[in-house]
Amino acid sequence: MSKTKDSKYKNLFLGLLFDAIGMLSFVVPFIGDFSDIIWAPIAAWLMTRMYKGKAGQAAGAITFIEEIVPGLDIIPMFTIMWVYTYIFKGGKKETIIDVD
Repeated sequence: MSKTKDSKYKNLFLGLLFDAIGMLSFVVPFIGDFSDIIWAPIAAWLMTRMYKGKAGQAAGAITFIEEIVPGLDIIPMFTIMWVYTYIFKGGKKETIIDVD
């Protein structure tokens, strides 16, 4: 298995894990909402580390908002970003044309 595929599936596993951690606030009423105050900046930071560039920064900001607003924890932002990065964006191949 190539290093790219290893990274791809590692990011998928980590994304599913981080989404599950974010959804844990639904398990304990009221205390879970307090845990979002701690988890939101951590999740945003993790998102920017997993996905570089402007897309990662935008996803980090959206993740922070999604985690800090009560009731939006159900949205799996890490998984959505993985699908965007490896399915939609990864499916497009650039063609480079050399002009001599």
